[in-house]
Amino acid sequence: MLIDTARLRLRRFQSADIPAFAAYRSDPEVARYQEWDFPLSLESAGLLVRRYARNDPAGPGWFQYAVELKADGCLLGDVAVNGQPGGGEAEVGFSLARDRQGHGYATEAVRAVLHELFGTGLRTVSAECDVRNQRSARLLERIGFEFRSQRTVFVRGKREWTDLQMFSLPAEKWEDLDKG
Repeated sequence: MLIDTARLRLRRFQSADIPAFAAYRSDPEVARYQEWDFPLSLESAGLLVRRYARNDPAGPGWFQYAVELKADGCLLGDVAVNGQPGGGEAEVGFSLARDRQGHGYATEAVRAVLHELFGTGLRTVSAECDVRNQRSARLLERIGFEFRSQRTVFVRGKREWTDLQMFSLPAEKWEDLDKG
């Protein structure tokens, strides 16, 4: 286990996660605002899970936390962290199974990851989300992220243009929020 909260366990992915991971990553409502292709086959999910399990949460590059609900031991989603070389900045992202949304799990998981990240001396954490994904934008703002800019991108897997909102959370603001 890497991070423990009141209701959640954020840990490395394991092979038992493959069916649940493939299921929520294949859900059109979950994948709608994400850059990945769907549906996700069990074979492809297995390759991703094995890769995620090998990644280093302290190193540069992407690390995916598997988010498990303690009450039932089920995988309900993931939180991704992209650590930048030099260690001063990181980017976060998150996905949750549709039937687990609306219960505060994503907020709890992202806050726990931010607590860990800022505890290592990070200066800022950024996030981006599709402008149509207002629930994720509201979650980021609730946590303390500030809207910074908007840009247009082409999502190859979905063959569509969309606008992304860019958010950031500086360490100074997090320190004030984390105390309260």
